[in-house]
Amino acid sequence: MYAIIRTGGHQYKVAPGDVIEVERLEAEPGSQVELGEVLMVSGDNGVQVGTPVVSGARVIAKVLSQGKGEKLVVFKYKPKKRYRRKTGHRQNLTMMSIKEISI
Repeated sequence: MYAIIRTGGHQYKVAPGDVIEVERLEAEPGSQVELGEVLMVSGDNGVQVGTPVVSGARVIAKVLSQGKGEKLVVFKYKPKKRYRRKTGHRQNLTMMSIKEISI
């Protein structure tokens, strides 16, 4: 059984037991989070595709930790003008474990 969920503007294919990193959610480590935007569910009784979400479907996940992703270097450059800017960015992330998918 697996599901396609949407959170933080991204879509993820998840199954029970998976560990995923999503954009930061306001939740404490160790707490349970219910993800309600389920776009598709595949299980024993076939595939259900939502329009845009599957009604009544939900995914329960446990928050493992809050942290930051790897650093991205942003370098702006204009040739022949002595213009150079180097900055960085680290995205805030939430690591979570998928516990169950229910329809």
